[in-house]
Order: sequence, then C-alpha cells, then structure tokens
Amino acid sequence: MKNKKFLFLLIFVLAIIVVLLFYIVKNFNSTDKSITQEITPEEEISENQLRETIVTLFFLDKESNTLKSEGKLIDSASLIQNPYKELVNLLIQGPKSQNLANVFPENTQILDAYIKNNCVTLDFSEELLNFENEDQKYNIINSILNTLTQLNEVNSIEFLINNEKNDAFSDTFTH
Repeated sequence: MKNKKFLFLLIFVLAIIVVLLFYIVKNFNSTDKSITQEITPEEEISENQLRETIVTLFFLDKESNTLKSEGKLIDSASLIQNPYKELVNLLIQGPKSQNLANVFPENTQILDAYIKNNCVTLDFSEELLNFENEDQKYNIINSILNTLTQLNEVNSIEFLINNEKNDAFSDTFTH
C-alpha cells in the first residue's frame, strides 16, 4: 500500500516536471524564432533634411506682454558664417505665430555681429532707435539676449548704431 502511494506520487511529480519542461521549451523556442521586421523609411532622408535644425527665438506675447519662445526650423548651414547675425535677422523677420509680436521697430537692419570675450557686439541701422518706449527697448534687449545666450559661447551683448556707440544702448547687457 505504501509502495503504491509512493509510486503514484512519483509518477505525479514526474508528470508535472515533464509538463513544466515542455512549457519552458515551447516558450523559449517561440521567442527565439520570432521574426524581426525591418523598418523601411517611406522616403530617403535628403541632405537638406539632415542639415535642418530648430532654433529658439524670443518674441513678445501680445496677451501677456512677456517674451515667449518660438521654435523655427532652419538650414543649419546658414549659421556657419555668422550665427549671431543670422539669429538676429530671424528675430527681425518676426514670429510665425499670430499670438506673438515682433519687438523691433520697422525697417531695422542688423549690419554686423561679432563676438569677443564671450560678448556679442551687434551693429544695427539707426531705425533701431525708433523704439516707442522703455518697455519696447527692454523687450528688444531681452529678445536678443535670450536668443543669443542659448549659444554656449555668449554671455553678454552690446549694441552699436551704424558702427558707433549710442547713448540709448550704451551698456553691456548680460543674462
């Protein structure tokens, strides 16, 4: 009687082990045999698309009267020669969003931009002096400062008007 119980228990344990082994082998083999699908792009990435980058520009929010950022997709090759002048030109061109406003007086042009000792000197046309009030002047300065100080090498900015210092923008501005 004891032998029958022992034999029955042994067969039962062996049956469980066989079922478990079968289950483990089946699952192990099914994951190994899974087919990896190769993803093919719908179109090839062009050289122009590889050069595109997003720059962050700061414009005046019409509702809150504070500066807000806007991303713009550009060809990074345009930043190679003079990134400071190019970024300010993008600011002068104005925002895409209708909720944002350009801070620059009409017909303002950037004549030159260069960096020395982590300070970018910006040479503008005299139209920059046509700002309406101190708030607009503050927004011009901070729009440029917030945009340019995203570049690691820029810590401050200073202004020239037609290649000369001007009392309206005589300071060096830091972030």
